[in-house]
Amino acid sequence: MKLGIYGGTFNPPHLGHLAAAQFALDALNLDRLEFVPAAAPPHKTLPEGGPSAEQRLEMVELAADGLLQPKKVSVSGMELHRPGKSYTADTLEQLQAADPEAELWLLMGTDMFLTLQNWREPEVITRLAGICTFARTQSDSGELLETQARYLQETFGARTCVLQLPHIVDVSSTQLRELLAQGKGQAYLSPAVYGYIIRQGLYGVHYDLKQLPDRELRACSYSMIRAKRIAHVQGTEEEAVRLAQRWGADEEKARRGAILHDCTKYLTMEEQLQLCRKYGIVLDDLEQQAVKLLHAKTGACVARDVYGVSDDVYEAIFWHTTGKADMTLLEKILYIADYMEPNRDFPGVERLRTLAYQDLDQAVLAGCEMSIQEMKDRGLPVHPNTVRARDWLRSKSSGKEPC
Repeated sequence: MKLGIYGGTFNPPHLGHLAAAQFALDALNLDRLEFVPAAAPPHKTLPEGGPSAEQRLEMVELAADGLLQPKKVSVSGMELHRPGKSYTADTLEQLQAADPEAELWLLMGTDMFLTLQNWREPEVITRLAGICTFARTQSDSGELLETQARYLQETFGARTCVLQLPHIVDVSSTQLRELLAQGKGQAYLSPAVYGYIIRQGLYGVHYDLKQLPDRELRACSYSMIRAKRIAHVQGTEEEAVRLAQRWGADEEKARRGAILHDCTKYLTMEEQLQLCRKYGIVLDDLEQQAVKLLHAKTGACVARDVYGVSDDVYEAIFWHTTGKADMTLLEKILYIADYMEPNRDFPGVERLRTLAYQDLDQAVLAGCEMSIQEMKDRGLPVHPNTVRARDWLRSKSSGKEPC
């Protein structure tokens, strides 16, 4: 197995780091790449007042989750759990001991590559791993790198590789921290990392979370979910806004409800239950056993408590999974937008999309019926509120009062 090790302070991890990691995965034909954030780097002093090691680790996890091959990428906190300075030789020895058959490649920027001989135990580093450097600019790939590569080969018997990155993200973490303190630099970060920075108030970035512009609200939402879920949230937002335009609902409320509707989707059962206790959410017997039913309720509470959404947006998020009898216009819009957004692909979805712009009630009814049938086909219990929503809509369409 070929394992790439990408170390650094990642303070913060930016798109340059991700571009380099993605290119190395392909260029070196790596089976796996592991980010290893340093706890106490020996070659530099971390700025005071910056994020903790744990916060840097969490930012790297968010960044790595967004790479094109996430199953090949992992993040290790081994240096954070090891006391003292974060020496690369120690890390490589630990990795080799864990997998003696692995072919290790140490990934680094040109500044680190040009000073490798001054690191602690360079002979151990070069014995345990090949050395791969990223040339960030055209001048980086000149004679100086070739000279250094020959020196490392002749002095330590090192295996070396210089990768010229095809797409340059020419910013350093130091520059980026300065930009963030000035209210700039967002373009150099993945939205999830930017959202984490906003939520934690890092690098001099200070927002009132209850008054966030749409872009910053999206970033915060994306930082709370897995990267694979972001396309769904984006699709739900687009669909909710279109439906609001079609049926005369408040577009901004539909947008913000959609942005936040899955914000607690990836919490564990225990984390969900803790939020339920915090916000006084009373659960029925089914909800106490089915974690997938809880994110609508806890997400609604977080959306209102943390991000300041209005009560009607709170209700739309609260009911977007099960539905309920006598839903408001906004509740219907978020329910059906979540169900049929452009990334959904299941039998009957195209009919549902057409129906939603012809008769919203009939679309929501069809969604409830399809959801009930799916649960029955899978041998799973149907939530009573979904049945009540279906029965209410059936009665409304027939002109009869619901029971």
